[in-house]
Amino acid sequence: MARSILAIVLYATGALAFSPIRAPLSRGKVSLGVASLDSVAENRISEENPLHIVIAGAGVGGLSLANAVAKYPHIKTTVLEKTSKFKRFGGPIQLASNAMQTLKEMDGDMFKLIDDKATYTGNLKNGIKDGIRDEWYAMFDLKSPAEDRNMPYTCVVERPDLQEILLNRLAEGVVQNAAGVQGYTHSSEGGAITINLEDGTEITADVLIGADGIWSSVRSTMHSNPTKGDGSGATYSGYTVYAGELNYASPDNGEVGYKVYIGPSQYFVITDIGKGRYQWYAFLAKPVGTAESDAALKPTEPTEDGCAAGNPAYLRGVFDGWSGDIHAILRATRDDEVEQRDLYDRPPALSKPWNDGRVALLGDAIHAMMPNLGQGGCQAIEDAAVLSEVLSGLSSKSHGSVSAALSEYKDRRLVRSASVQGLSRFASDIIIRGFDTPAKVVDGKLENFNYAGIVTRLLQPILPIFFAVQFNFLYDGYRNELGFKDVGNALGIAFFGSVLLLFFAAVAADAGLLLAFGLESASGLFESTGLIDIINGVLPSVDGML
Repeated sequence: MARSILAIVLYATGALAFSPIRAPLSRGKVSLGVASLDSVAENRISEENPLHIVIAGAGVGGLSLANAVAKYPHIKTTVLEKTSKFKRFGGPIQLASNAMQTLKEMDGDMFKLIDDKATYTGNLKNGIKDGIRDEWYAMFDLKSPAEDRNMPYTCVVERPDLQEILLNRLAEGVVQNAAGVQGYTHSSEGGAITINLEDGTEITADVLIGADGIWSSVRSTMHSNPTKGDGSGATYSGYTVYAGELNYASPDNGEVGYKVYIGPSQYFVITDIGKGRYQWYAFLAKPVGTAESDAALKPTEPTEDGCAAGNPAYLRGVFDGWSGDIHAILRATRDDEVEQRDLYDRPPALSKPWNDGRVALLGDAIHAMMPNLGQGGCQAIEDAAVLSEVLSGLSSKSHGSVSAALSEYKDRRLVRSASVQGLSRFASDIIIRGFDTPAKVVDGKLENFNYAGIVTRLLQPILPIFFAVQFNFLYDGYRNELGFKDVGNALGIAFFGSVLLLFFAAVAADAGLLLAFGLESASGLFESTGLIDIINGVLPSVDGML
């Protein structure tokens, strides 16, 4: 029994068109300034013999790392980006207080530029609403934990604006376009690493950081498995998401930042992204590939009440009987303002390494997350900050020194990223598979008086406590310092999360699936902190008591 309870606890932890194209890499085998590593003197890092770091991928994480190390004259950086040029692409990205504080400490001037583009939502009303009755169910207090720590509020920034700021602060030539990384090979002597590009080019460097996303080629080489598909390590979440972005005159503009509408088997999110623009998400439990299979369900002509054809009309049917706010924003959305994608994530487990000698992974390449907490980009920024610290402190290019620094990075990031990744998946599973319309007495009559409805109502006073623990964890640990503080916060999340899971285990027909998804993430937490030894010592006595 004790082991079953422990298992439940473990689960809960569980581009720019106006930007100039960078100079292409020369073809053939080239060396970008890497010194010979045949002697101690040649290994010594200096301005004349800098540590050369190659970053695969010019996303938020990769560009944040390039900016973080740009201030060190003894570090040379090359960013290899697969796309031939940057375009204005992608919607807003949430930068929670932990990410904003990290950026602020990383580079104050860069933070000011981001701050000028930000729409702050953490100081507004945010929370969960009953999707049917349109009543507030539980609030997120994002403001108090940020103010208590003198941190910036959570905000949203247009991804192209953020990318432009990060790109423009780098020296010309740092970013190389049309340079997709295919893999890497180690030197037999443990010297500089050889990086293989898709066009056949090979370059050498002292360090390679794989920041090339969830379908990372660097990760694929490190883990010796496919980049995509079965065996790649990425897991289909069971959910597809429709996302819309539009100009919208919301009646609560300036008052509410983020609303999550809950109900049976699906949920809907509306968020203010600034300048009169809004974004919404519809999360549905669907088999993989439904973008194609559901196409026939979507009307090809506008509906009689003027709702756009295609996705908006289809979703109005899916959310029939739900809040008028949902239907109002769907009616205002054109079909070309909607996109659909299946959601995958990747738990950062101990069994799948973060680093391999001179190579390490960053962001979605190692811990891709569900979007519920808006922490995917935030955790990549934290990765960049820790990598900058450990690499800037190196005095030698030796294989042992570089490998030790990257292992320290893994040790500092594993507990926190595993907890956030597991928590992000937990949030999706519970909201879709567990929450229902809360039970309520209306005019002397019982509404939705079933087990799920009753549990959803009973958990209403518990959720603010869980949210407080959650946001304290997210905001406290942004420096990723080794020690038991992060572990204690993670276990606090585990405790409250396990309470929710115990309640909802009787609701979800696939409760075993709910339980399984966080275990691999959490295993890294316990192994990396030595808690597994403590647990192994305690469980026999607990079993005896039970």
